[in-house]
Amino acid sequence: MVEASTFRDVLAQWPSGVTVVTTVVDGVRHGMTASSFSSVSLDPPLVSICLDRRLYSHGLVETSGVFGISVLAKDQAEVARRFAGMTGDVGDRFDGETWSTAATGVPLLDSALGWLDCRIVHAYPGGDHTIFVGEVLAGHAARRTAPLLFHSRGWGQFADVLPDVATLADTGLVSSLAARGEAGDAVHRTARHVRRSGIRVRVADLTAGGSLQTLPWAREIAGDAGETYPRSALVESAVQARQAIDRGIPVLELRADGRDPRSVERAAILARELAGEDGAEGRVVILEDAFAVAGEAALGAIDVLAHSGATEICLDDTSGAATPLQVRSLLQDAVGIARPVPLRLRLRDKDRLGLVNVLTALKSGVHHFDTTLGGLDGAVATEDLVRLLGTLDVDTPADAAALDRLARRLREHPPGSTTSPSPNGVSASTAHSTPMPSL
Repeated sequence: MVEASTFRDVLAQWPSGVTVVTTVVDGVRHGMTASSFSSVSLDPPLVSICLDRRLYSHGLVETSGVFGISVLAKDQAEVARRFAGMTGDVGDRFDGETWSTAATGVPLLDSALGWLDCRIVHAYPGGDHTIFVGEVLAGHAARRTAPLLFHSRGWGQFADVLPDVATLADTGLVSSLAARGEAGDAVHRTARHVRRSGIRVRVADLTAGGSLQTLPWAREIAGDAGETYPRSALVESAVQARQAIDRGIPVLELRADGRDPRSVERAAILARELAGEDGAEGRVVILEDAFAVAGEAALGAIDVLAHSGATEICLDDTSGAATPLQVRSLLQDAVGIARPVPLRLRLRDKDRLGLVNVLTALKSGVHHFDTTLGGLDGAVATEDLVRLLGTLDVDTPADAAALDRLARRLREHPPGSTTSPSPNGVSASTAHSTPMPSL
């Protein structure tokens, strides 16, 4: 038989969630921290807990015939320690928290990730433990955030795991080239080449009062209608969205001010409206200044957008406020709140922190990013991010070599010069007699 120490050491490597098991006897509340909790059946809904027969709580649960399970969140390690008897002499472990009751009358932690209210239907001997199987009479999913984990005899959070694949969208190239006076055909040619490298490109911003018919590259966009390369347009109304769709632009981007709940609600309403539009394959809501507002306000806005018709939510570091600690803190909750809607990030490269923030985001569960070729508008450079992903063995559909060639041509012949980048790296003349208006 395996030695007890070896058995414990092996089991310590198995990560599990952390719960508070509660019961009530003669009107008195009791609770303990436990990780030996598991689902048993969906129909009927059954769960199990395994309690050491030597524990005082074992007899209480056995006597009462009922128990509650409160699943702890990542920020509730102190609660876990208190109910494990690790915080010294505590008069009442239940003090300092709010509790509810459901069918059985056992206390259920309001601030937990969720709780289950159970009645014991089976009790099986399990060595020095008893396996209690409970029928779930009531349940509530109260929060969406990362759970508290128990591993190697300590409490913590999920380990950082990089994604297998990351996708990119260039949302700043066209507007940056236009703002610097590049001619329409040169803007279109550069954007088309980026699209063909496997990156979605925002080809039009209709929110400044323009229309696709009046944009200098309208003819070129119309000529691309049969292409399958990904394109997006920034819109703020259903009319503008229909213009984009009619030109064969299937991804619609909407803006919401993260500091203004009314702006967030308007974007959510428009996203729902556009969800019914034929040809609107994607609806990306951009939450501006997501890292410059209080965490709870940002999370509230993400929750609203996650229940709209959005297919993606982009957290935009508009003012360059993001730091690695802020990115980590926000995303630990935001990823769960947004699910199943994927999050994407647009990060600025302020103080050369752009790629550091990207790495933090990758390790926090985000693998979609908005960038700009050459970092023309201060955002993380598309080619730099593709290069970073390559060193991390994170796959991306982007053609790294093609993007490097394009970025190099932009550096050698910056916007406003007499030449512009061409797909094969050969200079092409551009006319500047009709400068392009800023998007």
